[in-house]
Amino acid sequence: MPKVRTKDIIEKFDLELISGEEGINRPITTSDISRPGIEIAGYFEYYPAERIQLLGKTELTFFAKINGQERKSRMEQLCTDITPAIIVTREMDVPEELIEASERESVPVLRAKWKTTRFSSRLTNFLESKLAPTTAVHGVLVDIYGVGVLITGKSGVGKSETALELVKRGHRLVADDCVEIRQEDQDTLVGNAPELIEHLLEIRGLGIINVMTLFGAGSVRSYKRISLVISLELWDQNKTYDRLGLDEEKMKIIDSEITKLTVPVRPGRNLAVIIEVAAMNFRLKRMGMNAAEQFTNRLTDVIEDGEHEDV
Repeated sequence: MPKVRTKDIIEKFDLELISGEEGINRPITTSDISRPGIEIAGYFEYYPAERIQLLGKTELTFFAKINGQERKSRMEQLCTDITPAIIVTREMDVPEELIEASERESVPVLRAKWKTTRFSSRLTNFLESKLAPTTAVHGVLVDIYGVGVLITGKSGVGKSETALELVKRGHRLVADDCVEIRQEDQDTLVGNAPELIEHLLEIRGLGIINVMTLFGAGSVRSYKRISLVISLELWDQNKTYDRLGLDEEKMKIIDSEITKLTVPVRPGRNLAVIIEVAAMNFRLKRMGMNAAEQFTNRLTDVIEDGEHEDV
């Protein structure tokens, strides 16, 4: 099922439908936008017909200088059976030849009030967001001091209970149980909750609670960029856990690599505080302050000084 159709951008940007109404259900498959100036000049060999075509002042001013039959021919070539829409910006007049060709091929011709460059930027951002690769992950997403922390782990390990404690400490819940993730850029993952369970937390023994109703609008947010993954697992005595923090594990989600920390769970460990500190420490590392590296360097200096004294 197509993620975006022509009618979606008509509604989103309040565009005026001029002609080609039969084609408003056409799918939009790419976020790339074309300004077909060279095509209007007559060169259609590499015409990207599957893109939205944007006609601004430059294209229409040039088209006005074309005479006779060529005007009709150029617009007929512009309107194909896979073109999702042709948009005229700046509320300019739409050429009659374009209206006639669009009606024959059922290509929606739309009119926008914005300037071409500004509208192109807004439309591209909208399409990239809607057409971005997506996946779903079992876990909890919380905004902690501005860091999007995805908490993962097996069922019953305490993810939701930890999220509840974090919300009580002033942080914001994004999603519980199922986190929908989209890759908006090469290393940018944005998570949100499915609409059905937005703002809800499931706590065993209590059932489903509405976080926004209990803690207020400041305790939730609709989406958040994911910067850190914390995996909760039951304490394994035979496993060696990282005690310095020098090793940085990565988790691949779609095409992005995200820093991952594994936190063992056992009675007496305050997971909410540990995750809170992990988020703060992650921010410090991004600012260039790595406590583990500083400790290792100091330890190396002490060892080297001791060797010199022995000599």
